[in-house]
Amino acid sequence: MAKNSKVIKREEVVIRFSGDSGDGMQLTGTLFSDTAALFGNDLSTFPDYPAEIRAPQGTVGGVSGFQIHLGHSEINTPGDYADVLVAMNPAAIKANAIWVKPGGTIIFDKDNFTEKNIERAGYISDPIAEEKLENYNIIPAPISSMVREALKDFGLDPKSVLRTKNMFALGMVYWLFDRKLKYTEQYFDKKFANKPEIAEANKVALRKGYYYAETIEALNPVIIIEPAQIDPGIYRNICGNTATAWGFLAAAEKAGLKTFIGSYPITPATGILEEMALRKDLGVKSFQAEDEIAGICTALGASFAGYLAVTSTSGPGLALKSEAIGLAVMAELPVVIVDVQRGGPSTGLPTKTEQADLLQALYGRNGESPVVVIAASTPSNCFHYAFTAAKIAIEHMTPVILLTDGYLANGTEPWKIPEMKDLPEIKPPYAEKNDIPFLPYKRDCERLVRAWAVPGTPGLEHRIGGLEKTMKGTVSYIPENHEQMVRIRADKVARIADEIPDLAVWGESSGDLLLTGWGGSQGYLMTAANELREEGYKVSLVCFNFINPLPKNVREVFSKFTKIAVAELNLGQFADYLRIKYPEFDYHKINKVQGMPFTIKEIKENCIKILEDE
Repeated sequence: MAKNSKVIKREEVVIRFSGDSGDGMQLTGTLFSDTAALFGNDLSTFPDYPAEIRAPQGTVGGVSGFQIHLGHSEINTPGDYADVLVAMNPAAIKANAIWVKPGGTIIFDKDNFTEKNIERAGYISDPIAEEKLENYNIIPAPISSMVREALKDFGLDPKSVLRTKNMFALGMVYWLFDRKLKYTEQYFDKKFANKPEIAEANKVALRKGYYYAETIEALNPVIIIEPAQIDPGIYRNICGNTATAWGFLAAAEKAGLKTFIGSYPITPATGILEEMALRKDLGVKSFQAEDEIAGICTALGASFAGYLAVTSTSGPGLALKSEAIGLAVMAELPVVIVDVQRGGPSTGLPTKTEQADLLQALYGRNGESPVVVIAASTPSNCFHYAFTAAKIAIEHMTPVILLTDGYLANGTEPWKIPEMKDLPEIKPPYAEKNDIPFLPYKRDCERLVRAWAVPGTPGLEHRIGGLEKTMKGTVSYIPENHEQMVRIRADKVARIADEIPDLAVWGESSGDLLLTGWGGSQGYLMTAANELREEGYKVSLVCFNFINPLPKNVREVFSKFTKIAVAELNLGQFADYLRIKYPEFDYHKINKVQGMPFTIKEIKENCIKILEDE
């Protein structure tokens, strides 16, 4: 930082990198996030991918974005509006102008603002004027031409040269926020260890951007975000898909089991399969199936054989897995089905987030087919809820559906790496070798759990399958037996409520409004509720992670509030589910179905309207 630079301190800031899919915005945002995390800031990120695989270059449909919210204090969301927007072309301005705070800073590559690109983005002549951005801090930087000049003697082809322009932009942002370059330079050395000329080219572009920012007065003052006060420990930046995979690995170790994942690649869940496939050293067997049905059926086979069995998918795949989930219910085999929700129906919005698979998870099977349903609520706690889902599945011999979503899967935040010794034990209910003759559907009295008999154990031969059975495992069409078994399977799931934590209330235990949500909207709801309380409103928050069964104290919590508002990224599925379970309460719905997370502003405005509505 130059000695004559002015410096201001801020509690928090939101930065958004945006450009064409080939401009490297996801990498740019990730590198800035890693540097911020290593500096000690708390942070939350939101990668925003285009839905089209190869949208025409320079069009709004091809814009890729990465937003990061970092701060000196606790950060729960990627932020609503950006303080700084980095736009690599006119389409990035078109897609993001409404998401920049009034008076915010917009850095753009003026070399890309050609007549052709301006027209492709849907403008007539001047994007800044047409978006009425004259009162913003506009920084037109000649990024493309400057990297060409800086790298003219490197002997690289023109495409390789221009691939470094995102690093020039990153260097400018590093200077603006007084960040060190060394972590990113170390990344280049490792990434391009076999291509040192590429590593050096990226370093040069990064430094050129840094020093260019230093020379222009428009980027004064420098903004300082001090490190956050966090618990001591070892931290890393983690996304929800990686955290989910690691949660299963930890659960397998605690249970003394090997892990099997059978999955078909599907956006945005594929990262779970990829991460687990890398862990052969931890005993993981991974199978990339030819379709969704094969994925779950191989997982059921692995479960029957004594593995911790997992299958991962998104909404369309969950629909295809429905019959096999019913088989897991009937056979009472432990398996975890991860549904990383995305915009639907059908193929819908593959790269966008939604919470609209809830009713499918609860009821989307033929017959009386109850399963445990759990929802993660932050990228990092995907680890905890994956671990918990595996523990419940194994110890209760039942399928469990774990709901995450596209926002959680791709978003990142700092995660304190736990010690294995601090994680709870997992005890598989193995059949005893001396329990002969073995009765596969004989249950313990307290939890109604049947024993897990690993094939090949002498004396524990048994039959399970999709047809109704007696306690002995023989096929039965007796009406009374069928009803008895249906009721037992439902009661077994219901009794899991005895082992899940009570519903926690953020804020006062009573008041005018209880803001209610589930899963990945937690951070937005928490921030909105905190701000409403600071403004004098008597608002508290509950966020559900256990959905079937629900916590045992829900009725008691709800009864202490005048109004209940349920916010979710669908048309009201959880509100309708609560109305079935607790019909004595009235539920106000706050809904959004745009493939995007809530904004804090939206939630607050809806809550105030509900509070003021007589």
